[in-house]
Amino acid sequence: MSVDARARQRTGAGIGLLLALVLGAVLFRTLPEGGDEADGGCAPRTVGSWSADDALTCEFARYGDDAARSDDWTGGDGTHSVRLPDGRLLWLFSDTYLGRVYAPPNPSGESASWRDAAAPLVRDSAVLMRDGRLESTLPTPLFPDPAPGQWRRPVAARVEPRSPGAAEQVLRVLLWVRAAGQPPWIYGVPLATEVATLSLPGLRLESTVRVRDEQGVPDPSRRVLFGTTLVAEDGWTYVYGGDDGRPAGRQVSSAYVARVPEGGLGDPSAWEYWTGQGWSAGVRPGAVLGDRTRRGVGSAFSVVRDGRTYVLFTMAAGTAGLATVTSYWSCSPTGPWHGPARGFGPPLPGSGVAAYNPQTHPELSGGGRLVLSHDVNRLDPAGAAAQLNGDVALYRPRFLTLRLRNAR
Repeated sequence: MSVDARARQRTGAGIGLLLALVLGAVLFRTLPEGGDEADGGCAPRTVGSWSADDALTCEFARYGDDAARSDDWTGGDGTHSVRLPDGRLLWLFSDTYLGRVYAPPNPSGESASWRDAAAPLVRDSAVLMRDGRLESTLPTPLFPDPAPGQWRRPVAARVEPRSPGAAEQVLRVLLWVRAAGQPPWIYGVPLATEVATLSLPGLRLESTVRVRDEQGVPDPSRRVLFGTTLVAEDGWTYVYGGDDGRPAGRQVSSAYVARVPEGGLGDPSAWEYWTGQGWSAGVRPGAVLGDRTRRGVGSAFSVVRDGRTYVLFTMAAGTAGLATVTSYWSCSPTGPWHGPARGFGPPLPGSGVAAYNPQTHPELSGGGRLVLSHDVNRLDPAGAAAQLNGDVALYRPRFLTLRLRNAR
């Protein structure tokens, strides 16, 4: 089946998939275990100031609007990034529009760029950036569907040795496997976590390995998918995940963490999970954050370390989570987490629009500034395809620059 045909089949179900996953999404990028609050300079941290990063936001708009090619990226969500050894930056997306963008006015007479209703929609995409300029879209889909009615979504990625101690490097990409489901699982039932291995520098998909299968857990809201973000430190890769509490009616989801020796992401036997008491293989993980009501995360989240402090950002719980980013802090990647702090509202393109999936991009951060992206989409999935085609700005990442300060 062609990409265009598959895309048209999926248009109704695919557009807002990550809205349900990450309206409560947390940005959670972390380093290894720390100590108590007084150890090693750990101190409470929160957002001191923020501003729109117009340069990055406009670069994605420029690339998406470029009509030089008809098979490249024009919009997407699930924004993740990874620096490659040759200096290029690879951007990974989930649901993605390809095709062309047309200049305003659109067919409704509004002054917004638009895409044709038949524009291809694929489950994943990857776009290459060099020296701050987006250059090309890799052939899609990069990660083929594992079975009929199932799909893969790329999340966090890192460059690591092909095996522990090896000199050759490869790119490993964490994947979420989901399947079509009935309400409340209209955006997909969580099935498993996989790891894809891609060659360097060619980015050829070599293999895909299932590292954790959750289909034996009867309640889909209790299934944990790993790969919201990851970080390498002291010979370990720490991998974070979340459950799907929100579709089950809880205000927030819970966060979990695993660790893998460097070079072992693609080896299921190398994974260990935090139980609440320590690390163990082959067990159900214990939550590191989440009380199922006010405190917790979404299925996509990430943390950054500022000095010896871990700062966790998330869309706020409840209705504020549609537009407000809040944060937690900890002296250890496994917690305890303190918060949530008072949030802030990133700019949104008009009314009836949700912000979700806040993600940090350490490859672009430094000098006291932290780059954070968030995705935008329509609040109501019904008719979303027509609305997103009618205004392409509603389905592209937006970027902010944050600066942190002491919380007290």
